[in-house]
Amino acid sequence: MYNLPTHIAIIMDGNGRWAQKRGLPRNLGHKEGIKAVERTLDACIKFHIKFVTFYAFSTENWKRDKEEIDGIFSLLRDYLKNNPDYFNKKDIKIKHIGELSPFPEDLKKELTKTENQTTNNETLTMTLALNYGGQDEITRTVNKLLKENKMEITYKDISQNLDTNFLPDPDLVIRTSGENRLSNFMMLQMAYSELYFPKVLWPDFNEKELKKALKIFSKRERRFGGLKK
Repeated sequence: MYNLPTHIAIIMDGNGRWAQKRGLPRNLGHKEGIKAVERTLDACIKFHIKFVTFYAFSTENWKRDKEEIDGIFSLLRDYLKNNPDYFNKKDIKIKHIGELSPFPEDLKKELTKTENQTTNNETLTMTLALNYGGQDEITRTVNKLLKENKMEITYKDISQNLDTNFLPDPDLVIRTSGENRLSNFMMLQMAYSELYFPKVLWPDFNEKELKKALKIFSKRERRFGGLKK
C-alpha cells in the first residue's frame, strides 16, 4: 500500500463533543468511541500495522465528573469482559501502560485476565494507556532508578524502564477532533514521531480516515536529524 508505520499512537479526542452535538450524554460519546476503536483495530490488521496504542484515560482525566469517570470505567470493564474471543480470533495481544493503583480492583483484574488470555497473540499489539501521563511516567521511572542507587542515569536506563519498554517508539501519532496538542502523551517516545491532527471527532473515525492518515505519513520524509540522501 504505502510506506507504513510500525506503531501508531492515537489520542482519541472528541467523544464528549460528538455526544453534545447530538444532545446526548457524554458517556454515549465514549460508547460510540469504543466502536471506533474496533474499526481501527480491524483496519490496522488489514494494513499490517503491528502496534497501536490508545490514550484511553490520562492522569488529568480524574478532574472530570465522577459520573463520567465511572461511565468510562464501566465501558472499559465491559469491553474487556465481552471481547476475549474477538481478541483471540483476530490474534490481538492486549497490553497496558500507566499507573493502575487508583483503578477499581475488578477493572484491574479484568485487564490482567485479558492480558493473560491474549499473551501469545502476535498479529497486532493493542496497548491501552490508562491513568497514563508522560510526565508521571518519567517521574516514576527516575525514582525507580534512584532507588536502585544509580549514580549516573543514561537515556538507555530511562528508556528501558519506561512503561513502554516493550514497544517501539510511535512512528505516527494521530489526535482526532482538530486539537493541535499532545496532552502529556508519550513525551519522550514522540521525539521523532510524525504528527497528524485530523478534524474528525473520534467516534466518526474509521478505515477511510486511517487510510488517509497512512497516505499522509507515507509522503513524510523522516531524516531523524540527518540530511536527505
